[in-house]
Amino acid sequence: MMALRPGFRRPALLAAALVTLAAVSASPARADRCEDTAKQLAGAIDGLKVGISAANYIYLSHPAARELSLGCRGQNFSIELYAKTDRKPKPEFFNLVAGAAAIIFTVPKDDTATGTSRCIKRMGILRGDKVSMRFRRLNMECSRTKTEASIVVTRGKDE
Repeated sequence: MMALRPGFRRPALLAAALVTLAAVSASPARADRCEDTAKQLAGAIDGLKVGISAANYIYLSHPAARELSLGCRGQNFSIELYAKTDRKPKPEFFNLVAGAAAIIFTVPKDDTATGTSRCIKRMGILRGDKVSMRFRRLNMECSRTKTEASIVVTRGKDE
């Protein structure tokens, strides 16, 4: 009987193992959660189009909003919805933001509609042009200028 020496290793076996490991680790990665959410929004909301993505933001477009974007992985939030419209928002804008926030944060659309309309309608003489509020575990920050109003809806990383 022939015994193998303990220090003897086959270089071909080692090379084959390394090639297999490299092939498995180089498989194409799945799209991140933010891109999946943007595609889901485009499929669920009529007229919404997904634009370019840059610096952890995916820019969206819709006729009811001047600007619309989906932000991913910020310092204090995991995902963010930003929308801007005229100073006096129309019901279509509220419907758009409520529908998008409901899909993104997986909460009922009625709750997001109530929260977004409260936030935007609270701006005025008594509370000023910038309002921050919390509604149903969502952080909402509304602001306005002389010509436009905007809302940012986020959820904290720890929630």
